Amino acid sequence: MVSALQLAGLSIRYDRAGAEPLSIVEDYNLDLPAGGMHCLAGRSGSGKTSILRVAAGLVPPTAGEVLWGGESLRGLKDDAVTLKRRGYIGYLDQGGVLVPGLTALENVLLPAVPTRETKKVTALAISLLDRLGVGGRAGHYPEKLSGGERQRVALARALVLRPRVVMADEPTASLDRASADSVIEILKALTSSGISVLVAAHDQKLIDAADTRTLLA
Repeated sequence: MVSALQLAGLSIRYDRAGAEPLSIVEDYNLDLPAGGMHCLAGRSGSGKTSILRVAAGLVPPTAGEVLWGGESLRGLKDDAVTLKRRGYIGYLDQGGVLVPGLTALENVLLPAVPTRETKKVTALAISLLDRLGVGGRAGHYPEKLSGGERQRVALARALVLRPRVVMADEPTASLDRASADSVIEILKALTSSGISVLVAAHDQKLIDAADTRTLLA
């Protein structure tokens, strides 16, 4: 069975002026099956976010390979990766960054704009906001939302195109316990429908909810 996401021999290093490259991750491997949930755990600076960004095709690895559904990203140009990502990966960055000047609902609908599918997914977008407890804030702009509300709107945006893999960087970090537990329940429910989930987390309850986990030093 083809894995939803594979990271093979992944190494991530950053160049430093006048010094040896800074090694963040060396020879990391991950095989994430359809419907699986894996958590990257570890201290700040251990490489969790770097792995997520490489796995999402946002930046290339220094060495190694990223495969989505058995297809390698190696050699693909940025626009080709972007096109593949749109239908395959839902990405939630840390902090739930939203676009100023757009309402919560409009932010959720953003991924559907390039393919002109906003009308098609509007009902789902509203449903996601309701399920995440921010349905009543759909018409509000980001500056009128709390940090936790922005995080939940951003999660709805990551889910609106029904991706095969959802990647989330500290999705519960700015939430109260009840809201965090609700997000964990939603992520687990996604795996029941065959969607794979890759998260970076400090939240022990989220770490425990994962099927598998990596502790990064």
